[in-house]
This record gives sequence, C-alpha cells and structure tokens, in this order.
Amino acid sequence: MKAFIFAAGLGTRLKPYTSNCPKALVEIDGKPMLQHLILKLKQFGVFEFYINIHHFGDQIIQFLKDHDNFDCTIHISDERETLLDTGGGLKKILDMLGAEEDLLVHNVDVWTDFDLNSLFNHHKKSQSLISLLVQNRATSRYLLFDKETHILRGWVNKKTEEKIPSDIKLDHYKAYAFNGIHIINAKAKNLFPTDKIAFPIIPVYLKIAEHHKISALEIKANYWLDIGKPKQLKKAACLL
Repeated sequence: MKAFIFAAGLGTRLKPYTSNCPKALVEIDGKPMLQHLILKLKQFGVFEFYINIHHFGDQIIQFLKDHDNFDCTIHISDERETLLDTGGGLKKILDMLGAEEDLLVHNVDVWTDFDLNSLFNHHKKSQSLISLLVQNRATSRYLLFDKETHILRGWVNKKTEEKIPSDIKLDHYKAYAFNGIHIINAKAKNLFPTDKIAFPIIPVYLKIAEHHKISALEIKANYWLDIGKPKQLKKAACLL
C-alpha cells in the first residue's frame, strides 16, 4: 500500500520551533518527526509515499534528498504557492492513483504504537470506501458512528453545539475523536467537490457517508499522541 503524509501545515501550534523550519522537520529525540514516520511505515510494508509541502517546503525536499528518500519512492505534492487544505491536498493525490487503489493517509504530527496491519485488515474485511482510525478520548469535535455497525453518520462540535446533520440525535450514536490516520479508496475522488481547489476533508466525508460506507476502527489499549504541540515533544521522545 502507498501512503500520503500530510506535511504541508503551517505548524502554528509548534512555534517557535516552526519559525525557521517546517513542522515535519521538528525533531523528536534527535530526528525529525517526518523521518520517524517514514521509518515506521516502512515496517508495515509501505515503500512509496506522497508528501505535500508548503511552509519551508524546500527544506523538506532537501532533507529527503540528503537521505536518499530513505530508500523509498517519494513523490512531492507541491503546495508552496497555494495551500490546499486537507480535502484539496488529498484530492490531488487521489488523482495520481489507480482507479480503485487504496491509500493510507497519515498526519505527520501523529504518533501511535497501534499496529497498522489491523487497520489494513479492517479496511479490506469491511469493504469500506474509507476507514477511519478513531479513539474514545476527550476533544471538542467528534465524529458520530452507528453504535452497532460503526458506520459514520454525523459530526458534532461540543463547544459550539454545531451538528452535521443539524437534527442528529447525539444519544443515538457513538462519539469518537478522529486520530489523523485513515485509508481511502481512490474511487472516492469521484465524490469530491469539483468546484473547489482548497477545502477541508471532514465535511466531504460527511457528505459521502450519506450514500457510501465510511467505517471506524477504534484504538483501545494502544497509545496515541498529537505531537503538533510543544509540550508533547518531550513526551513523544520518551515513547520512541
């Protein structure tokens, strides 16, 4: 399976670390988070990557060149002129894949000890168009899934009380936090907006879920960490 690494973010939460370098090259225990992720995914049989770049993108290009792409095939999706957001960035990659090819999508600033083979197997067995790795943890925004089938049905922001769809009954569904890792089949690109270049992905998935299967796989005993915040960097170093 190929993988797409979201690495084009501005890294505003990681300042001052990102004042002179991209988020993907912020170091944890002496190595950039991008390096940690590539080496980890190689352990799961991933040797071809798509990586989008924007903030200090030239540094990522040089870093990969200096390390011979870690003996992998790496394609750069250049967003230095126009940041495409998560939806636009992913759509650009899906257009490069085979008609029904699966793609692992992984945020660069996420760390977990979860066995990704379980996600690969879930995606295949469930025959989902999209399979999302989720967790029962505290956050402000939740995806809502059918309690029996674990199929995506909606979304809620607990702080603002905004809901999609607006009339969804929260107590009828299981609320999970999205963990920034998922698998998508390339045929989903035909369901993406055609009138937009830059757009977020979650509203698109909620629209797709009205007629297509988007399922959840829950992380339970495994550890997950958002390493896009300064206070989490030291914590992440202790877990490597």
